[in-house]
Amino acid sequence: MADPQINGNPSPSSKPANLLFALPCPLSSGPPPSPSSSNATRTKNRCLALTATDTAPPAMETVGTAPAPLEAPVKKKLLDLKNPFPAGAGAANGAKASPVGKWTMKKKLVGGDAGYVLEDVPHLTDFLPELPVRARPLCSLISWVSSICRLSRIPSKTIRRIQSSSKNSPHFVLPFYCFHPNLIIIHPDTVVPKLTFLPTTCSLRQYFVNPDDTVTQKIVVHKTSPRGTHFRRAGPRQRVYFQSDEVNAAIVTCGGLCPGLNTVVRELVCGLYDMYGVTSIVGIEGGYKGFYSKNTIPLTPKSVNDIHKRGGTVLGTSRGGHDTNKIVDCLQDRGINQVYIIGGDGTQKGASVIYEEVRRRGLKCSVVGVPKTIDNDIAVIDKSFGFDTAVEEAQRAIDAAHVEAESAENGIGVVKLMGRNSGFIAMYATLASRDVDCCLIPESPFYLEGKGGLLEFIERRLKENGHMVIVVAEGAGQDLIAKSMNFVDTQDASGNKLLLDVGLWLSQKIKDHFKKKPNFPITLKYIDPTYMIRAVKSNASDNVYCTLLAHSALHGAMAGYTGFTVAPVNGRHAYIPFYRITEKQNKVVITDRMWARVLCSTNQPCFLSHEDVENMKHDDDHEHHLHNTQLLEGESSPAKNSSNCNGSVPAG
Repeated sequence: MADPQINGNPSPSSKPANLLFALPCPLSSGPPPSPSSSNATRTKNRCLALTATDTAPPAMETVGTAPAPLEAPVKKKLLDLKNPFPAGAGAANGAKASPVGKWTMKKKLVGGDAGYVLEDVPHLTDFLPELPVRARPLCSLISWVSSICRLSRIPSKTIRRIQSSSKNSPHFVLPFYCFHPNLIIIHPDTVVPKLTFLPTTCSLRQYFVNPDDTVTQKIVVHKTSPRGTHFRRAGPRQRVYFQSDEVNAAIVTCGGLCPGLNTVVRELVCGLYDMYGVTSIVGIEGGYKGFYSKNTIPLTPKSVNDIHKRGGTVLGTSRGGHDTNKIVDCLQDRGINQVYIIGGDGTQKGASVIYEEVRRRGLKCSVVGVPKTIDNDIAVIDKSFGFDTAVEEAQRAIDAAHVEAESAENGIGVVKLMGRNSGFIAMYATLASRDVDCCLIPESPFYLEGKGGLLEFIERRLKENGHMVIVVAEGAGQDLIAKSMNFVDTQDASGNKLLLDVGLWLSQKIKDHFKKKPNFPITLKYIDPTYMIRAVKSNASDNVYCTLLAHSALHGAMAGYTGFTVAPVNGRHAYIPFYRITEKQNKVVITDRMWARVLCSTNQPCFLSHEDVENMKHDDDHEHHLHNTQLLEGESSPAKNSSNCNGSVPAG
């Protein structure tokens, strides 16, 4: 029997046999329904018609539109992705041939017109070419319908699940007793065969990301500039490579604490459960070493419901402990085929090695990174989660230091903030506070003694204002401390250089300087809020950001992408290859306007000569030019590598 006409006004005599119920859909956009429709008059809103099925349709489309066929892959020119599996590899000497053979990570580049370069991320089909594509799952319809009911303030108990009398999968029906003012009952006792959307709502297909959508890395260009580097846009795909019931996902948090860790864990669990119907999700305790030394923790939406209201991580964390073979053995033994690794640049380097080993073994397992660093020192991305919260909490410490300094004679408040190699927290907290007189960061060297030095500036500012506040990042002035103490470099378990306490050292140097001036007494207060900032829960801005990161990560994994990290680039979330965020760190550019704004706010000297500034600017420009040259004119050039693109031959 054909579907009834829904595009126009429904006839009173026509009874749609394939609709279950309709309710207001405040989230959709589009023109309102015809006012002559009786249903539209009752709801005064566009309605979403929901039905159930035992199997997912090939595609979820607007009523009256044929399901979209599987999209043919667009032929593009791959710049550099040599076939890593030569025929017969490993077969010599009687050895059993590996499904993947020996593999080394290579850049997967796609060229286009006008200097367009896509730095693509790996896909499972790169080394598992026979992997079948799936239609997007209908997921758990009960949880989905319940979510819509909550949005429309319809009690979730009005939806109940019953088993079909046949051997098919369960159907869902709406009982007679659940009348509600916002609910239009069409056929409450009918079990119906498919999910449909009324034409007055926007098509669900518009929710999917276009396969050709990319995000540009550099947003400011000249009219003659090449289009430059792009990354694949993050978001849900219409076709996926995992069935809901076959997914075994694992989540691990590594490295130091950061606001928002629990929020990311929560949204990964709830997103997998609610959007894809995945129910097998475990947490790995204690960082990387938890893969092979501890038991897993089952994670459900109920168990993670309130964890975003707490600081730290419910999974625990640690530094080091990375043993690639043991970790991948664990993934293989436990049947884990999606692993979400949350951590900083060191953690992402470890994730990259895990991905390489997974690919070498030919496992169907997506390895996904979620970048975490409170210092905001991960390259390429706009910012890392927890950074906004850290700046907000740092400002509280600065406010306290300002009160202390202002209340004393020649008062000095010294605040040490996080920033091992990058001074972003110190810079942004200084701009947010407007009470800071001097901001010291690792990227901008300074000196103490002599004309134009820091001590001379402190003395001058105290004479002018009677008090001052100094903000110093933990990585600033380390070379000066090492020289004065003959300190030998040591490293922690993550391979990070152990830093000396620049706050205590600087405070002592200031006190020693003014001891030589008995007619110039000072009162100095030193505040170190480092661990207080790391341990707080994330603020509203970071909570939203963590949600977007988690959803983008799981969409990519379900779509078969692997070996990538997810983060916003120029405001758009993108999938970025591991090597792009681990090859260097993000640092404050002291020739940039943001640092100039800091100098304008504090009225401090830059402690650098004109030659130093020009040299730094030249180094920055040269590095950016070198990267573009390598992509467009180096070994990956279409002209030089036009015949080794996975065996494809470029069009003439």
